[in-house]
Amino acid sequence: MPFNTALTRKLGIRVPVVQGGMQWVGYAELASAVSNAGGLGILTALTQPTPEDLRKEIRRCRTMTKNPFGVNLTLLPALVPPDYGAYAQVIIDEGIKIVETAGNNPGPVIKQLKQAGCIVLHKCTTIRHAKSAVKLGVDFLSIDGFECAGHVGEHDITNFILLSRARQDLGVPFIASGGFADGQGLAAALALGADGINMGTRFMSTVEAPIHQKVKEAIVNAQETDTALVLRRWKNTTRLFANKVTQDALKVERESTTGEFSEIGPYVSGKRGRQVFLNGDVDFGVWTAGQVIGLIHDIPTCAVLLNRIEKEAQEAMKRSQSLYTDAPASKL
Repeated sequence: MPFNTALTRKLGIRVPVVQGGMQWVGYAELASAVSNAGGLGILTALTQPTPEDLRKEIRRCRTMTKNPFGVNLTLLPALVPPDYGAYAQVIIDEGIKIVETAGNNPGPVIKQLKQAGCIVLHKCTTIRHAKSAVKLGVDFLSIDGFECAGHVGEHDITNFILLSRARQDLGVPFIASGGFADGQGLAAALALGADGINMGTRFMSTVEAPIHQKVKEAIVNAQETDTALVLRRWKNTTRLFANKVTQDALKVERESTTGEFSEIGPYVSGKRGRQVFLNGDVDFGVWTAGQVIGLIHDIPTCAVLLNRIEKEAQEAMKRSQSLYTDAPASKL
């Protein structure tokens, strides 16, 4: 029996699994593979250097899947911020109806997308921010627990609490993000009130992920303790794979007497992180990974992965149901 959640109904997908919009990873190869497998693939807008490059990538993805896919647009602080409005306009012009947003001051972009009839999934790390997004008219909230890769927020609240708070307080459907890699996790998220899950790190370790094989193998060989939180001193806490550069960055963060970001900047360069995915040297720069790396033990195709997740979730839900019976409990 197929899943029937607010997410599957609204997005037109078979399995309630959304691929996270990951910088330097969310290309057409991965997004189309996830969509073809029954989930929702996501292109990452700012992986493309210009709005016109995003237009080309959207069109390329359309040649690779006939199923729904979306675009991630993340708004982050920058000395010279991208033209977010122009990226959003390309998304609209190209007929993309599902957009994942994240980051600071998303109001103008969400308004632009909603006026064009887009379905907006907005990522939040706190219930307070989620409530603000509800007022902006988002359709789904993606609730990011402290376990997640990348920007974890400053409150260190894990998904077990966040999802229950979302169930108690939010008036729109939500997706669980951070710490998910298998069907048991999907079943647990559904039990806590979510309508699906978002997976990033798990999709990095798939055949179709457009990153170097050695990075995928590093994820498979890692433990859940092999991530580190960097940039907390500057209130931009980010979870990274705990490689040599990350450890060097942490040393600077702990020992800097000035607190000047310029001291740590070279260590957390996104350009060097991008090269990791191209050259396979996992210590060349920093790259994001969630604690879920401890649950990842293989490199399947997206089709194999989503079929497995679907089966595992069904079995987990059946098992949970079997634990409750109207029959009298047997005596010990």
